[in-house]
Amino acid sequence: MANKGGNRKVVADNRKARRNYEIDETFEAGLVLSGTEVKSLRTGKANISDAYASEEGGELFLYNAYIPEYLQANRFNHSPRRPRKLLLHRREIHKLIVGIQREGMTVVPLKLYFNERGIAKLELALAKGRKLHDKRQVERKRDWDRQKARLMREKG
Repeated sequence: MANKGGNRKVVADNRKARRNYEIDETFEAGLVLSGTEVKSLRTGKANISDAYASEEGGELFLYNAYIPEYLQANRFNHSPRRPRKLLLHRREIHKLIVGIQREGMTVVPLKLYFNERGIAKLELALAKGRKLHDKRQVERKRDWDRQKARLMREKG
């Protein structure tokens, strides 16, 4: 499970994920990054909104995550959208692979951040895609809960 709270600096946040997917379970994963990627992440300009994780050879890889090139690295720079290996425990990898293959779920990144030790981590979620009518229903329920809380506060 992902560590809730703590002292962490969020680099990239996937806000659309909670709207477009029904989140089932979250995981915290490490990333295999090169030095220029870490330096570029510290500037805080990464984008994981279109990213997803997939299985390849018994391992999980993060695809389509955008980490811009580090300007001072010139010829030693990295490719901005290269696949990046995810570091998880074997049981977690197995649970995610089973979810992808058998249950038709998707592995979606939620947040990319540096933990309190300064190590880049990725918060992943095993999720199922929502249909348009599900999105509308969730939005209606959220609005009603907000109005209900407002009315309760006014009443005292």
